[in-house]
Amino acid sequence: MNNFSEPAAAGLETIRAKKPLIHNITNFVVMNYTANALLAIGASPVMAHAPEEVEEMVSFAGALVLNIGTLTREWVSFMIKAGKKANELKIPVILDPVGSGATNLRTDSAGEIIDKVKITVIKGNASEILSLKDVKFKTRGVDSVNAVEDAEEMAIVIAKELDTTLAITGPVDFITDGSRTCRVYNGHPLLSYVTGTGCTAAVVIGAFLSVEADPLTASAAGLAMFGLAGEWAARKAETPGTFQIALLDSLYEIKAEDLRKEARIR
Repeated sequence: MNNFSEPAAAGLETIRAKKPLIHNITNFVVMNYTANALLAIGASPVMAHAPEEVEEMVSFAGALVLNIGTLTREWVSFMIKAGKKANELKIPVILDPVGSGATNLRTDSAGEIIDKVKITVIKGNASEILSLKDVKFKTRGVDSVNAVEDAEEMAIVIAKELDTTLAITGPVDFITDGSRTCRVYNGHPLLSYVTGTGCTAAVVIGAFLSVEADPLTASAAGLAMFGLAGEWAARKAETPGTFQIALLDSLYEIKAEDLRKEARIR
């Protein structure tokens, strides 16, 4: 059960020692919170989407996180520009296809980014991931209408076809690169009562990707870290507002040894 706990712990130690820059082109709803989450775990965030600087900025980064939560066609072009530069420099790219399956703009934009940029990890809920393969799968706004287990078999197919790693979030997270699979059992129901927790999980994965060469291991470590922070936060707070702040505190407080003991990855 703990095959991934040691790499997760080592990854956290490396993040805190190296403080990697994580370049985010993300949505307006979560910019502040995800930046604070990256600071809390020991990384250095930058939110830069101006077309005049995205290539230069990503060249300094350990990972690039693309999030289509409040997208426009223009923003998609900026994401692709940054993503291509990251590919050229062999910098890992994580895509969060927020709301793919809800509207044509979101579904088409996710597909265009995937077509034009080599994505290292795609993190999404079950419906978002399924929509990448078949447009008949729909989301309810940015919420999934499918359970994680509904998407597992198709996710393996999609991961093989796209030559990427898929991280599907839910009560139990499912991760696959098309040949290997794992599940992360850390988490808490209060995470679904705070906006942007999925987006925050994506940037935590991005931080681990900046220091871990294997995307499956990095995704498992990031989701275990974030889920464990949710568990710790729920011990301090019973309602969403205070939970949100406690979650940031917990991301700061978790140490490598805690991940060794409490990461639940199979």
